[in-house]
Amino acid sequence: MKLSMNSNHNVNAKKVIDQDNFFIKKKFSQNFLLDENIIKKIIIESKIDENSYVIEVGPGLGALTKHIVKIAKKVLLYEVDEDLIPILKDFFKGFKNIEIIHKDFLKANVKEDIRQYFEGSPKVELISNLPYHITTPIIMKVLEECENIKSLTLMMQLEVAKRLTSVPNTKDYNALSIIIQDQTNARYLFKVPKTVFKPKPQVDSAVIKLDKIDRNDSFEKKDFYEFVHKAFAQRRKTLINNLNDGYSQFTKLHFKDLLERNGISDTIRGEALSLEEFKKIYRDFIKERD
Repeated sequence: MKLSMNSNHNVNAKKVIDQDNFFIKKKFSQNFLLDENIIKKIIIESKIDENSYVIEVGPGLGALTKHIVKIAKKVLLYEVDEDLIPILKDFFKGFKNIEIIHKDFLKANVKEDIRQYFEGSPKVELISNLPYHITTPIIMKVLEECENIKSLTLMMQLEVAKRLTSVPNTKDYNALSIIIQDQTNARYLFKVPKTVFKPKPQVDSAVIKLDKIDRNDSFEKKDFYEFVHKAFAQRRKTLINNLNDGYSQFTKLHFKDLLERNGISDTIRGEALSLEEFKKIYRDFIKERD
């Protein structure tokens, strides 16, 4: 499919695409957002201002970017498609507060880029319409490697958005829900229908907001997350059975006692426990394991 782009900065998002030819590449999960009202809602929810340093991953043809760059102090774009780089540079050539780099965000040294382009600002915001196939890896990279990025306003596949912001005893709640909510205040903002994209994807999207928080837990996060993943290994199994499968050196009786000591039923499944309940039994578990 061939798209094109208009260099007039004042046009609405639907008219951004209408001059220079550009071929959409399926390998990059390119679905361009065209609805100006939704774009403005994303910008409002991000709460960026004239002091904001903003990273955008996969700007595409600049529908979001053209609003961000008019507000933020400095904007850094990561675009993996080399054919889009000259289009973006031409479109934004009148702006002095934007840097456009041809990099795969997942392979980039983001900390070094923040030092170089943002003077090492300790408070950076990420706004992005994330490619469906790498949504989770991008989020995890930010959480694990990019301490300067404090807030993320993200559009993604509806199913993933629900999973990241879900609560116990819902069908979307899983290990990833707990990991995300351990590190951020995760909020579901609004649904985005598939009809406002070109090309139109097969599923709807949604926008969520992740604000990082520091919980200062005394235990090793990586080990705790492994514990959580094992608790959800097979959704139909009870928590005891999943933990017994994951830590075969302990008996089911051991895990039964662990749950009972912490006031939790021995027939419960992982999806019924809150983040704090998982931390409670994990702290008790590592006392004996270690």
